[in-house]
Amino acid sequence: MSVPATSAHETRAASANETRAPLAYLDAIGGIAGDMVLGALLDAGAPPEPLEAIVEELGLPPVTVERVRRGAVVATWVRVRGPSGPVLGADELRARLEGLAGLLGPALAPALDAFDRLVAAEAAAHGVSADRVVFHELGGLDTVVDLAGAFSLLGALGVRTIVCSPLPYGRALVATDHGALPAPTPAVFALLPDVRIVGVPVAAELVTPTGAAILAASGARFGDPPAMRVARVGHGAGSTDLAERPNVLRIVVGEAVGEVEEEVGAEDPALREVVVLEANLDDLAPELVPDAVEACVGAGALDVWTVPVQMKKGRPGIVVSAVARPGSERAVALALLEHTSTLGVRATTWRRWELDRREVEVRVEGRPIRVKLGVLGGRVVNVAPEHDDCAAVARGLGWPTKRVWAAALAAAATLPEAAGER
Repeated sequence: MSVPATSAHETRAASANETRAPLAYLDAIGGIAGDMVLGALLDAGAPPEPLEAIVEELGLPPVTVERVRRGAVVATWVRVRGPSGPVLGADELRARLEGLAGLLGPALAPALDAFDRLVAAEAAAHGVSADRVVFHELGGLDTVVDLAGAFSLLGALGVRTIVCSPLPYGRALVATDHGALPAPTPAVFALLPDVRIVGVPVAAELVTPTGAAILAASGARFGDPPAMRVARVGHGAGSTDLAERPNVLRIVVGEAVGEVEEEVGAEDPALREVVVLEANLDDLAPELVPDAVEACVGAGALDVWTVPVQMKKGRPGIVVSAVARPGSERAVALALLEHTSTLGVRATTWRRWELDRREVEVRVEGRPIRVKLGVLGGRVVNVAPEHDDCAAVARGLGWPTKRVWAAALAAAATLPEAAGER
């Protein structure tokens, strides 16, 4: 297998070997699928040898790599060839993926993670157990090639951080062995619960579960293109030529600059997008404010607070503010509209630095209390017992809540999971 000499990356990659490019922006113009990811990475200059070795180890014929036109865009199309069947179950396919450990090295872990996520999502979507999930095309080996190849080629380019554009939502029905499914299929939403989408007038499946699994396991976040110094650009072609838009996935690879340089550091907190929703209220009964706050939390808000303000005509009022992930924005906005007296809700997109969060359980006088851990670069920097749990245990024991809280904190300090700099 080889990338043709007319590959688009050649005019841009003269200095490709001189710099590592840790950041990639995936521009899902025509969507995302496993073959589109492979094509985009090869087109951007990833070496073909890792993919060749994977295909050979799996006993499949060499993949076909072609330069094709999708709309007005010339892109690289990767096709995995081989006999159809026998259909392999999820356990056997996972074993075949694990058998590539010697070839994949560090790429094995994210490839297995993507596979496990994919199997779980398909099982949930079809209402079957994970061991009954099957992949029919090429007995499922094409899925193994897509996942193993994607993470091998990302590693070859040195990509450590991925940002993805909103995914195009094309309305269509997808024929499966389980019957017709709407696109994007339920498995896609199970894999990407916080996905950002944009509707497009295309009657086709634009986002496949395999493409979604690659995004999920890579830790990709959705947003606008980050500030970066571009090193390579590649286009991967989908299998069909759409009349409405170029069926390509564009990957822009480069080095982060400015603020974004900080977010690719292994020791740094994650930089994630959140939406702040707000409403000014001067005619809501005070007794109903806690109900509105509770409704926002139930709708998925990460945090809710109120601030007293002076409104028009000298009326006292409050501002209700809620922070939510983009995927929960609509639900939280509806909660504010339904449970308060406002006629409109403001929405502003913010970026928020966040620690990794973990939860452990300790016992005080034999009673369970959850403890939240804040982790930065593998170090525990915050330890906080859950107040509601402490209050419930305090009522049962007849203790002050602060005594239970202190006992829970002391118990957490003895756990290996909570060890670290604080």
